Amino acid sequence: MVNSLQNIDNPWLRSISAAVTVSSVITYTAAIAMGVTHVKDESAYKAALYASLMGAGGGALFGLSYKGKRNHGTRNQVSSEKLSLTVTEPNQWRTWRDFVVFRKVKESEEITSFYLQPVDKGELPGFLPGQFLTIKLDIPEQAQPIIRTYSLSDYPEQIEYYRLSIKRELTPDGLDVPPGISSNFMHDHVQEGSIISAKPPNGKFYLEVQKSLPAVLISNGVGITPMISMAKAASRLNRARKIWFVHGARDGRFHAFRDEILEVAQQNPNLTIHFAYSRPRPEDAGLYQTLGYADTALIQSLVKQDAEYFLCGSPSFLQSLREGLTEIGVPEAQIFFEVFSKAPKTPMERSSAQLSSDPNQAKEISFVRSGKTLVWDGNTPNILEFAEANGLNPPYSCRQGICGTCQGKILEGEVEYLDTPVAEIEEGHALTCISVPKSEKIVFDL
Repeated sequence: MVNSLQNIDNPWLRSISAAVTVSSVITYTAAIAMGVTHVKDESAYKAALYASLMGAGGGALFGLSYKGKRNHGTRNQVSSEKLSLTVTEPNQWRTWRDFVVFRKVKESEEITSFYLQPVDKGELPGFLPGQFLTIKLDIPEQAQPIIRTYSLSDYPEQIEYYRLSIKRELTPDGLDVPPGISSNFMHDHVQEGSIISAKPPNGKFYLEVQKSLPAVLISNGVGITPMISMAKAASRLNRARKIWFVHGARDGRFHAFRDEILEVAQQNPNLTIHFAYSRPRPEDAGLYQTLGYADTALIQSLVKQDAEYFLCGSPSFLQSLREGLTEIGVPEAQIFFEVFSKAPKTPMERSSAQLSSDPNQAKEISFVRSGKTLVWDGNTPNILEFAEANGLNPPYSCRQGICGTCQGKILEGEVEYLDTPVAEIEEGHALTCISVPKSEKIVFDL
């Protein structure tokens, strides 16, 4: 009975429930006793009746006063440790939500941080250290909103804001391509007070904080952003875990969050910091530990025990480290990485992918909302580019299977993936940016 009462919040309902329960138990017990002893005296019946009424009264008083250990907890009342490791639940915010930029901070020559709070002042779900936020920007002269993903670069004790730290992407040397549309817009036009739409935190690249195996966080450039989140989470929630934080920068002007991570290390004796500068200036003396790059040789000299390795940075940086760590015997299962700017697969790479069907075989793809039925012949890299080549304008963002923006509902048929998807995919949906047709006919709700 007590377990049942603690689940009833209304005190009057709790009182009635207790009264009925106690009265019934006493009446039932008295009836059994009189039946067994064959008592037929009127005084016995009266005694049973009085006992039942008194029991009901006592039960009512008990139920009215009982509070027990009911679980009043809402997500806001959960401990910060538990909340910190909670990802968005199905009944929470899932689509676009407006955020206001309440703070803008220049972190280095290339990187600026944007602090976001929800316009509706509602609750923010926790996130796993290393996950990203997908944002939507309405940029003048662009035919449709620009959607991009950026790592969450902080791990506050109370989840009252999200922080994105974005590198200004300039035109690459020797290439006739425009500079980064979204990053330059953020740097030049998004100010404190600006409104940005965002989807909930997401991503499979994150640190499982409660593990005991040492973790090595290796980054260069803007790849430092998820590593800051990981280092802060580990330092607060599992300080016994050994962490190496290794970061490579050109020089002090391009080194973001130096003082911030050093402050974290002062509070955590198991967090080891190492900075490598490739082209330091004289005034950078004392700001770094080694001259050169954050490469495999450096890692091998620092880490002398079994560990997990988390990598984030430029594509060439990641490729070199992944190959180097594998060569020195680190199991692939202990190497985790994230990159938002990898090159698309070449036709040769696509042809060598392990597919169960011939990607060049003619297949039929229908886009029901657009009213188009087209023949796939394998001349385009994936279903997204196939749709675009035929005059359709489906949603997309990263084009790498990371953000999930391009997913569409499949009404009929199957697809195959050229890469392992990172984004969470709804049941019955598929990511068009990294998939090709598997069945002879596919029908998309696009």
